[in-house]
Amino acid sequence: MAAPKKTVPFVLDAEGGGVAQTLTVAGENQHVFHADTYPSFGGDDAHPSPLSYVLGALTSCNQVTGAIVAKDLGLALGTWTFHVQGDLDPSVIGGGADGNANFDRVTLQVTLQSDADAEQFARLKSETERRCPVTQMVKRSGLEFSSDWTLLPLG
Repeated sequence: MAAPKKTVPFVLDAEGGGVAQTLTVAGENQHVFHADTYPSFGGDDAHPSPLSYVLGALTSCNQVTGAIVAKDLGLALGTWTFHVQGDLDPSVIGGGADGNANFDRVTLQVTLQSDADAEQFARLKSETERRCPVTQMVKRSGLEFSSDWTLLPLG
């Protein structure tokens, strides 16, 4: 019989009023952050919107996963630079239209300093995307996803 699958719980508690919210990440080192939204969605734009956090989670999860993959591949890494864009049709969330409230498409641009050659860099990209939980959530949600990775020399 196979051993039970180990999981790591990610726990977050949140409280708010209107459209603003304070979120607390549970654990030994609690982290508190805030969410709001644009005035067109009823917010004050006092904090990032939940959708900005989703896109930020995509970039930071790629960096964390990429660092793990690079270690596995014996590659040295330098600075990561990301640009991400999510295109959202606001008619569903803001106007109640029928349809999908998800982003229509997300494009991710990654620039990374590394000592990898072209073949190693391609492997780093593919393994990072395969192993990154947030990339997998985005891809499996059915939206149009593209990523373009550029290798820069380490130094």
